[in-house]
Amino acid sequence: MNDQQLLRYARHVMLDDIGIEGQQRILQGHALVIGAGGLGSPAVLYLGTAGVGRITIVDHDHVDLTNLQRQIAHNQSRLGQPKAESACASVRALNPELELRAVVQRADAALLDTLVANADVVLDCTDNFKTRHLVNAACVRHGRPLVSGAAIGWDAQISVYDTRQAQAPCYACLFPADADFEEVACATMGVFAPLVGIVGSMQAAEALKLLAHSGQSLAGQLLMLDARSMQWDRVSLGRQTHCAVCSQRPMATAPADTGAADP
Repeated sequence: MNDQQLLRYARHVMLDDIGIEGQQRILQGHALVIGAGGLGSPAVLYLGTAGVGRITIVDHDHVDLTNLQRQIAHNQSRLGQPKAESACASVRALNPELELRAVVQRADAALLDTLVANADVVLDCTDNFKTRHLVNAACVRHGRPLVSGAAIGWDAQISVYDTRQAQAPCYACLFPADADFEEVACATMGVFAPLVGIVGSMQAAEALKLLAHSGQSLAGQLLMLDARSMQWDRVSLGRQTHCAVCSQRPMATAPADTGAADP
């Protein structure tokens, strides 16, 4: 790190669990963020201010007036612009030294197969089961940790799915693709604005810990929040031996103490 970087990231460097080595890993890291809406907005802003050297943001949608209630990476002047490009502009304004890429395209299987392979950590900030399963499958296939968040109404959840760890489940272990889950969206159900900020910020925190090899990730744990009472619940999770996605995948390159592996 140069002198300017040491000054910019001084509050991280002072943390024993990050220090110069951890911050250097963050600077060399590549985060792939799928979705630049309510969850993706705070996630990319914190990844950018923390100095993640490369950030790829994928979103096919455009900024709409109804987004501005909660999607803090966008503003009134960018109505109609692609969300991925708007989010990159907001991150660049905070930290111009990063390498930012906007992918204005729907996250299909082919695109994810290419992008996930080149990332160190993946953040799923989408709002539909089909895309979440595509992201999960690509992460399992390429051995990349997945930080997954969701929020609707007053309720939210977050976890890390890291099948490099022998006992850690993937997203499909909890939510099989063939299960009969009711699909709901903010457009029809609404969402409490700060809720997506809480979860998106936590997704950034989990991604930064993984990149820095610091702390303990949420792999094997599901956190659920009821924002009406600010009540958190934690559920322990295990890999399902019958999972169609991860049961046959090779395990394990992540250190047991941090849940992260060298990029």
